[in-house]
Amino acid sequence: MRRPSFDAVRGFDRAVYVVAAGQLVNVLGSGLVYPFATVHFHLEVGIALSLVGVGLLANNVALAVATAVGGYAADRVGRKPVMVASMAASSVTLAAYAIVTDLAAVVEPLDAAGAFVLVATLAGLTAGLYTPAGTAYTADLTTGRDRDRAYSLLKVANNVGFGLGFVVGGLLYEWVSVSVFVLDGLTSAVVAVVLLAFVPRIHEGTADVGFRDSVGDWRRAVTRRRVLALAGLNVGFAVMYAQLRTTVPVVATETLGLSASQLGTLFVLNPLTLVVLQVPVVDAVSGWRRTRGLVASAGFWAASMVAVWLVYLSGPGVIGTGRSPFLALGVGLVAGHVVLRTVGEVLHSPVATSLMSDLGTERERGSQLSLLEVAKRGGFGLGSFLGGLFFDYGLAAWLWPTLAAVCGLLAVGLLLLEVRVSPAENGVVHAD
Repeated sequence: MRRPSFDAVRGFDRAVYVVAAGQLVNVLGSGLVYPFATVHFHLEVGIALSLVGVGLLANNVALAVATAVGGYAADRVGRKPVMVASMAASSVTLAAYAIVTDLAAVVEPLDAAGAFVLVATLAGLTAGLYTPAGTAYTADLTTGRDRDRAYSLLKVANNVGFGLGFVVGGLLYEWVSVSVFVLDGLTSAVVAVVLLAFVPRIHEGTADVGFRDSVGDWRRAVTRRRVLALAGLNVGFAVMYAQLRTTVPVVATETLGLSASQLGTLFVLNPLTLVVLQVPVVDAVSGWRRTRGLVASAGFWAASMVAVWLVYLSGPGVIGTGRSPFLALGVGLVAGHVVLRTVGEVLHSPVATSLMSDLGTERERGSQLSLLEVAKRGGFGLGSFLGGLFFDYGLAAWLWPTLAAVCGLLAVGLLLLEVRVSPAENGVVHAD
C-alpha cells in the first residue's frame, strides 16, 4: 500500500475543478434533504414507510431510465449540453417536493402518497441525465491513475456539500421543513449557470453518425458480458447505499428518539469521513487490482450492517424509550454504521467508476457509465422498497443480517469477475 498523500488532488485541467465545485453546490442541496425526506413524508405527512419506499423506487426507476438516455445523449450530442439541461430542469422538479401536499389537495385523484410518487418520478427523470455525462466528461480529461484520482476529487466535493447540507438542513427543517426542498432546487439552478458559463465543450458528440447506427452502437456497448456483470454487482452495492436514506434515519429517530437536528449532526460523520479519507485511501490502494478494492469495500459494508443489527440485539435497554441509560450505546452503534459504510463507499464509488470507464472505448464511455448508474439507481429503489417492507411487517431486526449476507455474495461475485478482466483494465497497469 502506498503512503497516502493529499497531493493527489493537484494537476488536473481547470474544467475538472469547475465540475467538482458545481457538484459541491448541487450536492449541498441534496444534503439539505437527504436524511429528512423519509422522516418528513413518513412521520410528518403520514405516508406509510413502504409507500415512501415506492416513491423512492419510482424515483430511482425514473433516474435509471433518464440515466440510460443521458448516457446515449452524452455520446450523441456531447457532455456539456446534457449536463446543463439536467441541472436546469432539476431546479424545478426538486423544488416541487415542497408542494406535495398542495398537489394532493388540488389534483383530486391524488392523495399525499400519489403526489409524492409523481414528484419523485419527475425529479428522477430530470436528475438522471446528469451523471453519465458528468463522469464521461471527467474521464475525457484524464487517463490511467489520474482518472481514479479525479473521481476521488469529485467524491470529496460531493461530500463536503453533503456535510454542509446535513448541518444546514437540520436547522432549516426544524424552522420551516419545506424550505430544504426549495433550496435543493435552487442549488441545481446555480450549477446550471456555472456549467454554462465556465465549462468548455470538449466533446462534440457523434451527430455525423446515423440515428439507427448510433442506437446500435449504444446497444452493443451496454450488452457486453463484463459490463453487465459489473453493473449487476453495482445493484447490490446500491441496495446498501439506500439504507442510509431510508431505514437508518428511522432507526435513529423512531427507535432511538433523536431529533432532526441530532440526526443531521450524526449524519455529518458520512461526509466528514469521506472528505478525510477519500483521496488518501484511493491513492494508497491505487496499486491494487480494482476488484480487490471492491471486495474490501463489501467487507466494510457488511460490518456496517452488523453494527445496526447490534442495536436490536442490545434489547429493550436501547430500543424504544429514547431515555435509556444505554441510549449512548445505540447512538454509538448507528455512528459506527455510518463510519464503516462510509469507508466502504470511499473504496467503492471511484474504483467501480474507473473500472467501468476502462472496459470500453471513449466513444462508448458515456453509455457504459450510464449503465453503471442505472444499476445504482435500480439498487437504490430496490433497497428502499425492501427496507420499508422489513420495517412495515415488523421484521426490521432481520434486515441487517440479510444485508450483511448479501455483501458476502458481492465479494464472491467480484472475485469471479476478476479473472475476466485484464490487468490493465483492473488498474494494475496504467497507460500514462
